[in-house]
Amino acid sequence: MKGRPKIAALALAAPEFRVTQKEAADHLLGRFSDELGRRGRFLLKRVLEHPSIAQRHFAFNEPRELFEENPDARISRFTEKALELSCRALKEAMEKCRVEAGDLKGLVLNTCTGYVCPGLSTYIIERLGLARNIKAFDLVGAGCAGALPNIETAGMIVNGNPGGTVACVSVEICSATFEMGDDPSLILSNALFSDGAAAAIIWDRPAGLEVLSSSMRFAPEFREAIRYVHREGRLANQLSMELPDLIGGPVKESVLEALAGASLEIDDIDHWAIHAGGEKIIDAIRDALGLPEEKTSPARKVLKEHGNMSSPTVWFVLDEIIKTEVKTGQHCAMVSFGAGLSAHCAVLLNRGN
Repeated sequence: MKGRPKIAALALAAPEFRVTQKEAADHLLGRFSDELGRRGRFLLKRVLEHPSIAQRHFAFNEPRELFEENPDARISRFTEKALELSCRALKEAMEKCRVEAGDLKGLVLNTCTGYVCPGLSTYIIERLGLARNIKAFDLVGAGCAGALPNIETAGMIVNGNPGGTVACVSVEICSATFEMGDDPSLILSNALFSDGAAAAIIWDRPAGLEVLSSSMRFAPEFREAIRYVHREGRLANQLSMELPDLIGGPVKESVLEALAGASLEIDDIDHWAIHAGGEKIIDAIRDALGLPEEKTSPARKVLKEHGNMSSPTVWFVLDEIIKTEVKTGQHCAMVSFGAGLSAHCAVLLNRGN
C-alpha cells in the first residue's frame, strides 16, 4: 500500500469570536445603512436572513475593529491570526498521527486573503521549530479552490521523498479583505465569508485516505465571475450572480477526469466533500453531477455552522465526513472550485488504520 500519498490526519481551527447572521445584519446595517441604497439594504437583509448560514467565525475581537482598521493594521491582523490558526491546526494534526516536527520533509501552505513576504510558511517553520531545510511552498491565487492544489503539491514532495511526511495548511482570514459598498458582490461576500484554517498530514505509509487520482480544470473565460480585484490598493471580492450557472460545467469535467484516472464512475463514490461555496453553488454542483440530496449534507452542515471560509472549507467538509466513520474500502471525492475560474477534484480511498 506504500507509494501513493495518503491523508494521515486532519485538524481544523476556527477563531473563537462568533457572530450569528442576525448579529451580522445589526452590525452592518447599523454601520453602513447610509452608504447603501435602498436596493443594497434590501439585498443585505435578505441574504443575512437566509437560513443556509446560521453563524460565522471571525479573527477579531469585535466588529468595530474591522470597520476602523487601516491597510497596515489589516495585514498585521492577517499575519498574526493566520499564523495562530495555522499553527493550532497543524500541531493538532501532527499529534493525531504522532508526527514530530523533525519528521516533516515538506510544508505546503495556501492562502488568498493576505500577502506577506517571506510567506507564512517561514513563520510556521519558526513558530513550530520545523527543520530549517524543509521543502516549503506558499501557494497563492487559487482562491476557494486552493486546498486541492495544495494536496497535489504535497503529493509530489512525498513521491520525491520515500518515507517522507508533508504538512498541508490552508488558511484564510477573509475578514482581512472586508470592503463594503453598494455593490452586490461586496454585499454577498459580507454575508457569506468567514475565517478559518485546516491542516493535514500527507505521507506514503499504509494507513490513511489514499489519493488515487486528481485533476485540475481551468475556465479563464469566466475569470471575472469570481476573483479578487484591487480597489484603492485593497483587495475586494468580485462575485457574479451568474456563478451558480457557470460553475457546474467545469466542476463536472474535473470530477469526470479524476474519476477516469481511478477507473471509477460517479455512482462508485460513497462520500462527497464538496466546497460549501453557498447554497445555490451546492445546488448547482448537486445537479451537475446528478447527486442525491443526502450527498450534499456534509457541505450544507459546514455552510450553516461556519459560512464559506474559502480554501479551508473543503477540509471542514471532509472532516465532517470522517466523523461519520468512513468504512475501509469506501471512496470519497473532494471537490473544490474558485478564482480562475478553476475546478479541482481528488479521489480518495480509505485504506483504514
